[in-house]
Amino acid sequence: MPISFDNRLFTTVANSANGDVSAATTFHYRQAGNIVWGTYAGGAVGMGTLIASVSSDGSLDMRYQHVTTSGEMKTGKCVSRPETLSDGRLRLHEQWRWTEGGIESGESVVEEMLPRA
Repeated sequence: MPISFDNRLFTTVANSANGDVSAATTFHYRQAGNIVWGTYAGGAVGMGTLIASVSSDGSLDMRYQHVTTSGEMKTGKCVSRPETLSDGRLRLHEQWRWTEGGIESGESVVEEMLPRA
C-alpha cells in the first residue's frame, strides 16, 4: 500500500552541520496523487516551501526553498527515503544539496511528530 504523506507533521532529528533545519523546524506535508508539497519554519528557517514527486518506491524527489531568519534566500534539492517506524510514524532519510545559497551537500533525518494530546 502506498504511503500517504498528506497532513503529516515532521521535525528534524539529525542534520549535517551545514544545514539550516533543526529540532526547532516543523514541516507540514500535503499530498494529492503523486505530488507532495509543504511548508516549514522554525529555528534558523523563517519560512520555507517544498514540492516533490513520489517515486514508485515511495521516495520523494524534492525541491525546496526558504528564507533564513537572517534574511538569506536558499534553494536546494533532496531525495527523501521513507521508513515506517514500529508505531506507524514515518522517518525520512534525506540526502540534500544546496542549489543556491551554498554549494555543500548533506544528510538529514526527519521524523513524524506524535499527535498532540
